[in-house]
Amino acid sequence: MQFNTLDDIRSFCRDLPGGDDECAEAAARRQQNLTKPPGSLGRLEDLAIWLARWQRRELPRLDRVTIAVFAGNHGIAERGVSAYPSEVTAQMVANFAGGGAAINQIARLAGAELRVEPIELGRPTRDFTIAPAMDTADFLMALDTGWRTVPEACDLLVLGEMGIANTTVAATLCAALMGGRGARWAGRGTGVDDAGLLRKRVAIDAALKFHRSLLDDPLAVAMSLGGRELAAIAGAVLAARARCIPVLLDGFVATSATLPLARLAPDMLAHCRAGHVSAELGHRELLRELQLVPLLDLDMRLGEASGAAVAVLLLRAALACHGGMATFAEAGISGAN
Repeated sequence: MQFNTLDDIRSFCRDLPGGDDECAEAAARRQQNLTKPPGSLGRLEDLAIWLARWQRRELPRLDRVTIAVFAGNHGIAERGVSAYPSEVTAQMVANFAGGGAAINQIARLAGAELRVEPIELGRPTRDFTIAPAMDTADFLMALDTGWRTVPEACDLLVLGEMGIANTTVAATLCAALMGGRGARWAGRGTGVDDAGLLRKRVAIDAALKFHRSLLDDPLAVAMSLGGRELAAIAGAVLAARARCIPVLLDGFVATSATLPLARLAPDMLAHCRAGHVSAELGHRELLRELQLVPLLDLDMRLGEASGAAVAVLLLRAALACHGGMATFAEAGISGAN
């Protein structure tokens, strides 16, 4: 699908494809008949049912798992809001290509294909304290990049990012759409000192003031205060919804990319789960706002889809039990009345 205007996105969000209720109900019945007390596998049972709903089959599988990591650079980095220079974004993309990053190791362990999409790293977005980060054409281009990255045939999509200064961008999006100032949302990100943290807060407050006239329009917020990698994540979430592909979201930045979409449609994220809650300030509050309960809480804050990729192993455990356990009838065991 091609989004030519912001209104095309709004129109898509008004008529979202749903999951398969019959497959979810069949999966729930199977859970009730497996050789265990009902509910004894806790959230593993819920995850199997969720996957059944969105894969549209009673016995879901994870044969084709794609991890998509989008990379972008930000004009706001020039204001000293990160402990690292913008060149690190491209250097980390090269590290991904060479197989040397954490996500490479976890993706291999999780049996997932890793796709890394750098988006115009040599042309950072504009400094959003003095101008919109992106114009409409730029935003739609990045959204389309995310859409096109999602395979037609995919059992699970895992979404993450890489971009120096993008925790500042994520915090600004949250402040714009959920309220509050920089002090409420700005965390230390890559490890800025107190002076750097103050610069982040000041930048967020300046951006909110400069763009105050558009804060009631979620897509205008995403375009003016966001980044290309965040727009790409939003595009991938839309593509996954169109194709009924379940999604695991990574940390604070990746989750913040979905907030403008969630403001357009209350059930926009029904096909998504939060892979983990990161140690970054604001992520827990954002997850509560989006009604996403994280699968893991490991104090991770690396980004690059690493936390969500670890959660793929949890989903594999859920499906191993869902598909591999015997029913009471198969095992010749008396079930509960």
